[in-house]
Amino acid sequence: MAKHQYNEDSIKSLDWKEHIRLRPGMYIGKMGNGSSPDDGIYILLKEVIDNSIDEFVMGNGKTIEINVKNNKISVRDYGRGIPLGKVIDCVSKINTGAKYDSKVFKKSVGLNGVGTKAANALSSFFKIQSIREGKSKLVEFERGSIINEEPIIENTSRRGTKVSFIPDEKLFGKYRFIEEYIEKMMWNYCYLNPGLTIIFNGKKYYSENGLLDLLEKRTDSEILYSIIHLKSEDIEVAITHCKNQYSEQYYSFVNGQHTVQGGTHQGAFRQSLVKTIREHYGKNYDASDIRQAINAAISIKVIEPVFESQTKTKLGSTEMEPNGVTILTFIQDFLKKNLDNYLHKNLDVAEVIERKIKAAEHERKAMAGVKKLARERAKKASLHNKKLRDCRIHYNDLKKEERSNSTLFITEGDSASGSITKTRDIKTQAVFSLRGKPLNSFELTKKIVYENEEFNLLQAALNIEEGIDNLRYNKIVIATDADVDGMHIRMLLLTFFLQFFPELVKEGHIYILETPLFRVRNKKNTIYCYSDQERRHAISSLGNSAEVTRFKGLGEISPNEFKNFIGKDMRLEPVILSSNEKIFDVLQYYMGKNTKERQDFIIGNLRVEEDIVDKSNIN
Repeated sequence: MAKHQYNEDSIKSLDWKEHIRLRPGMYIGKMGNGSSPDDGIYILLKEVIDNSIDEFVMGNGKTIEINVKNNKISVRDYGRGIPLGKVIDCVSKINTGAKYDSKVFKKSVGLNGVGTKAANALSSFFKIQSIREGKSKLVEFERGSIINEEPIIENTSRRGTKVSFIPDEKLFGKYRFIEEYIEKMMWNYCYLNPGLTIIFNGKKYYSENGLLDLLEKRTDSEILYSIIHLKSEDIEVAITHCKNQYSEQYYSFVNGQHTVQGGTHQGAFRQSLVKTIREHYGKNYDASDIRQAINAAISIKVIEPVFESQTKTKLGSTEMEPNGVTILTFIQDFLKKNLDNYLHKNLDVAEVIERKIKAAEHERKAMAGVKKLARERAKKASLHNKKLRDCRIHYNDLKKEERSNSTLFITEGDSASGSITKTRDIKTQAVFSLRGKPLNSFELTKKIVYENEEFNLLQAALNIEEGIDNLRYNKIVIATDADVDGMHIRMLLLTFFLQFFPELVKEGHIYILETPLFRVRNKKNTIYCYSDQERRHAISSLGNSAEVTRFKGLGEISPNEFKNFIGKDMRLEPVILSSNEKIFDVLQYYMGKNTKERQDFIIGNLRVEEDIVDKSNIN
């Protein structure tokens, strides 16, 4: 074998767009097909909107219009508009932007326009038009290269910037936008920017009370007291405790950016809250008792924030500004003054909080023995957990590039888990095998999580006993048969997650695996079909003589075939809780007592499906 020569020819300089297209993960995190809220197509949308938000923050343009149709995105703001002579530079030259000057954009969302350059380079079509001072400039790109540049012309339209683009299928593959994810993004922008109006696909989004509105809308359980809403320069918080909730739920933001993975500000808030509560009551309450069932939102504004990635989902900064006060000290001082004052003025709220803390303390001590036994069991299982076939890379391996691909398949029975285990990617895909149907955990206390071996081992596998900060798998995929029993198992697992770990659903970690119902093939081609409609289309494509196989369960699909369904083209349906649905109400309806309302619904929606498959060509 010829020895590799390392010389001048080995050194290559990539064009800006070539670098982005070759290493998109450096700019937008991961690619994805749109099934996950942190997939690249949503990051591109967010990056373009961020620039419009920065204009609003600076006092320019109170409305942003956004449309997403047939995978084409358009964003129109009414800010100042990009200086006409710099339109091309701002979307196609790295290290070009206004945000390097902190005086112009003191606490901006965007990172110096890198995001719009990524959107340009990663799109099959990208158009930008700036309108200002009665003139406009329009440029069109294809995968970062200019295909049409119009001269500056007179334009009497309202000032601002228009951006339209289509993410490139050559890079992203077949993708789709899930409207619920975009809606959540729109609401977050409005909560963080009271007074801003966003019109998305014709629907208006607006918030008057910021984080107070967010917490009112996002809190699923019944609150124990009116939401505490505190504001000052560069910080806003909203706090309450809930009934029928065991976990902590936080919504954290920096400069208007939703930090899904938290960061230094979220950690500082949790720490400062405990300190303030202890000092107010003069008692050294356990931190977990203070924070149990808390729902809180925090937003801070930082000069020159440092995030742990370009996608800005986790804050790394320790100071409010370079060489300034620490974030911990800033939040601590704010809560010590404002929260403590609030509790002194509102004694009824202070009493409710203390009762809640004491109830959590009583429950914790009562469960101590059960927890100890469960942890010992989980510890033994971690050495040899027959239910878990683990992978090598985990979501909490922060230095691993492929951490976002880490997946846990939860399967029913040995046959299904066997097929997945044999064909999975051992680097990023793990399998947890259920013994049978899990327990219906609705309205049970968290004690059951420790007493039930299966639930306890699943909790241990996910590493979520103390919250989801150290979650081991980014995607938790329920892989059951598409029959009545499989559907029932899905419901029981979702009940468990929603009852005890709702943040897993809210943060978009839970999915349902879609597997084919039919295989249609002739001597030359094989088509896998996920619905009866797809089956009929496949038969018409391959001819009536094609052989049709109906898969009754996952165990019937051979390992060689199964690898096609859990690879890069894996079909996942995300579990999304509608914004107007409360978790307790949903669980009570589906998993509670068999009420007349539910019986009437079932009877009213019964339907008979005629199986029109030609039995002569079915195996």
